[in-house]
Amino acid sequence: MQSIQANNYPIHFNEKGYKALNSYLNESKYSNLFVIVDSNTNEFCLSEFLPYLATNLTIEIVEFEAGEPNKNIDTCVELWNILTELGADRKSLVINLGGGVVTDLGGFVASTFKRGIDFIHIPTTLLSMVDASVGGKTGVDLGNLKNQIGVINVPKMVLIDTQYLETLSKREMRSGLAEMLKHGLIYDKEYWEKFLDFKSIDFADFDELIYRSVEIKNVIVIQDPTEKNIRKALNFGHTLGHAIESYFLENENKKSLLHGEAIAIGMILESYISLEKDLISKEEYKQIKNAIKTIYDDVVFEENDIEPILELLIHDKKNEYGNIQFALIDGIGKIKINQSVENELILKAFQDYKS
Repeated sequence: MQSIQANNYPIHFNEKGYKALNSYLNESKYSNLFVIVDSNTNEFCLSEFLPYLATNLTIEIVEFEAGEPNKNIDTCVELWNILTELGADRKSLVINLGGGVVTDLGGFVASTFKRGIDFIHIPTTLLSMVDASVGGKTGVDLGNLKNQIGVINVPKMVLIDTQYLETLSKREMRSGLAEMLKHGLIYDKEYWEKFLDFKSIDFADFDELIYRSVEIKNVIVIQDPTEKNIRKALNFGHTLGHAIESYFLENENKKSLLHGEAIAIGMILESYISLEKDLISKEEYKQIKNAIKTIYDDVVFEENDIEPILELLIHDKKNEYGNIQFALIDGIGKIKINQSVENELILKAFQDYKS
């Protein structure tokens, strides 16, 4: 697969990526190399990755505990201290090997250590391959509020090796798939339609689907790197999805949802809102709802769940001047940003989801 040129960095794929990585390491004059992993990628991916490295640089492994609850400023402090103790300087390079938590947090750690050192992303989950590692967003959660602290800062390179997907559970794969569905719904109707008969997808050709998702996200980000305009399209499903994810994360009586599972619900809810605003037809809405519910299990919402979820919307990063902003689909494959939605319509969307 051909490499994709993003804003000031390349996205490489599979074997070609390692050649590009080693060439870059040999051409650059870094003092040392730090590979940031979580406990999962340390166990399942690191031993696969290290043999590909051809460099004389001193390599240090920096590990933190896996899981969204550890994507916080306390973990950053731990990592900043470890980098300091191991002699990291402004000419050090960080490689983030892992899923979205690793690339988000590792990118933020590198972007802020000594006012910023270079980093490279090597995503190991489907979610991080098609979403988290592309576009330059880095950051951590503030309590249960998703991605409240962070900066937009691009890596020197992204290397996507789909071999790492063999380490994932079916649930993790489905989580990443949600972002791929989103890319079709907001940008490419033909791509969306490839997922309608989910059971017939040939996963031997999955690399091509991943490649198309990365292409779509990159085309949007190049137009609007700092999310002032069209990049907001990528937030479809995320305004409500992030609130749902945060609520289930903090509530001891709820089983936590993976990011993609919450976004899948958010896409159904926000598609219903699009229907009510006459942006999509009933047939389009039914198609979206049926397709997503075929892939993802229903999640039960009690009456007393909805109000706390609505309260979390107040903290959404996309809000402007106190108004909650939605990105809604304007027909499958198109998007309308900066849409205000009243609470009454959101409540109707939840009622419809439960029906």
